[in-house]
Amino acid sequence: MRHRFTTRRAMLKAAAALGAVAFGRAAFAQAYPDRPVRIVLPLGPGGVGDISARIVAEKLGDQLGKRFIIENMPSADGIVAGHAVLNAPADGYTLLLVTGGIAGAIPQYNEFPIDMHKLTPISSMGYFDCLMVVSAKSDFRNLGDFLKSAGAKPGALNIGTVGTGGIQNLTANYFKQATGANVVIVPFRTTPDAIVALLRDDVQMVIDFYAPLKPGLDGGQMRAIAWAGAKPSPALPDVPTANDQGVKDFAASSWNSLYVRVETPPDIIDTLNKAMREALADSSVKQRLLDLGVDSKASTPAEMDAQMRSDITRWTAVVQRAGIEKH
Repeated sequence: MRHRFTTRRAMLKAAAALGAVAFGRAAFAQAYPDRPVRIVLPLGPGGVGDISARIVAEKLGDQLGKRFIIENMPSADGIVAGHAVLNAPADGYTLLLVTGGIAGAIPQYNEFPIDMHKLTPISSMGYFDCLMVVSAKSDFRNLGDFLKSAGAKPGALNIGTVGTGGIQNLTANYFKQATGANVVIVPFRTTPDAIVALLRDDVQMVIDFYAPLKPGLDGGQMRAIAWAGAKPSPALPDVPTANDQGVKDFAASSWNSLYVRVETPPDIIDTLNKAMREALADSSVKQRLLDLGVDSKASTPAEMDAQMRSDITRWTAVVQRAGIEKH
């Protein structure tokens, strides 16, 4: 009889303990956030990534009742920002903006300086594909015209991009590999430099994101002939993709997403994911991001992880075929 009583008492204690744990987790999730949350950006202020992050941060703050503060830590391949988040507590109060550029950068290192296995995604924020533009004075009305000219004059046409090894430059290399076109890829320091070269006919195409090209498109100096993504962007829905124009096995996109340290409690990740979904579904947020060329779209953590892995595989192949030297 004594044994039965002791066992029953032990079971009651165990049940109480489990209840306390469950209550504690629920209370923890309900309490989060109880102070401001930092979003660390690997970008400087004023660019598309910075502005879009501020738009989303403002909405997250409205939803969760605490400020989401943007902290800019620009550096090559986001190394400074990544280390700042990895060195912060895994409590959900320090988030990292991760861009699709990281997926393109990883294959260019023998060992990437940020251990991405120590980070886990919360949700995607939005997608923004590269756009292919030509001068408005050009005879190229579509991608077929450009490729026909490239075939007739091997090595005579140039494609301008920003830098070497970034998503824009990798997209140009990917396009060259997919089409077999004998064109020269010319890197520039800035997008305005590439646009000046385009208008002077020093290059015959520029591949870049929509936002920095928008003034030239709106002003009539340039003509958009193709999106590099899998489908046309809502920013310019009437412009077809390269794939739609016959360039098979070619679709390149970039994105922004939020990550945290992998040890962050799942309840907090769930809270943030739900808040991201609600924020990105807001019509005013969607329009403000679309004005920047960003197609706002939330994801599950698993979907974002799959996107990252897929992009790393894609860009690894591009980097290897292009012969880009590793760091």
